[in-house]
Amino acid sequence: MVSERGLAVLRVIVQDYVASREPVGSKSIVERHAFGVSSATIRNDMALLEEEELIAAPHTSSGRVPTDKGYRVFVDELTELRPLTNAQRTAIETFLGDAVDLDDVLARTVRTLSQLTNQVALAQYPSFGSARVRHIEVVGLAPTRLMTVLITDTGRVDQRLVEVPQPLDAEGVAALRERLNEQLGGLALAEAAGRLHALPDAFPPERADVVNAVVGSLGEQVAANRQDRLVMAGAANLARTEGDFTGSIFPVLEAIEQQVTLLHLFSEMELEDDAVQTRIGREMAGYGLGEASVVASGYTASGGSVAHLGVLGPTRMDYSNNMAAVRAVARYLSRLLGED
Repeated sequence: MVSERGLAVLRVIVQDYVASREPVGSKSIVERHAFGVSSATIRNDMALLEEEELIAAPHTSSGRVPTDKGYRVFVDELTELRPLTNAQRTAIETFLGDAVDLDDVLARTVRTLSQLTNQVALAQYPSFGSARVRHIEVVGLAPTRLMTVLITDTGRVDQRLVEVPQPLDAEGVAALRERLNEQLGGLALAEAAGRLHALPDAFPPERADVVNAVVGSLGEQVAANRQDRLVMAGAANLARTEGDFTGSIFPVLEAIEQQVTLLHLFSEMELEDDAVQTRIGREMAGYGLGEASVVASGYTASGGSVAHLGVLGPTRMDYSNNMAAVRAVARYLSRLLGED
């Protein structure tokens, strides 16, 4: 059982080690923090923490560093998260408020979060499995070139260019747009995917080639929007913290590149309203991320679906700041998307 002073010693060891990357000794704790006890007393507290496997000595006769278990206790004992400054909050609202669509919002979100935390920032697109078609736009760019725009109720806007085998005038484009929205508007993406196959039968035979080309494009757009995926920023931060990984950072880079591992990890992290969750070190060993940590929260998109937002980095991270930043950005993102 760790005493209150022991927990306080653990807190300063975590904070000092995160700040300096240097093992922390009893002498430095006495000099830098007002515990009001001797160095020998602090050494005894540290010995008890070491017995509990909350801290460890990386080298003989060195100071101590937190273990994964120590970080976990530190995070669980956090009663208050460090609030963001007014300047940070203003920066979040200003930068995200200028976004033009969901893609832009999420791209700006991860850039902002990466800058606030100096970690890799990750944002999961809202689950499009339950998304519905809000509107389909067809724009004539040239006689044989169209642009199809798929807009979902989650705020996702996907546009593609389509080359059609026959010229289509403005009247034909308008008729095509109207019929597509009649047939697909309001449908869940899964239903829309099934309905697309029968769409050519709803048009005159002479338009079959044009309709098939447009249906093929929309089919690809629907399929792309039904896939879970992430947007991320700040991968260069891993290079700056490479020294925090005793092994190779390749597994972390691979997880970022492939996304499947991180999406699976996110799916295992249950979301609660306004809650911030962490996975630390060996808690993620099954994902090949045993030397990394994830801090995540959830945000709500305009369609009501909930997705994850978070940061990934080494276990030696500023958990208090990162948890506060993730929570603040997730809250603002939910408000912003809820206004759409």
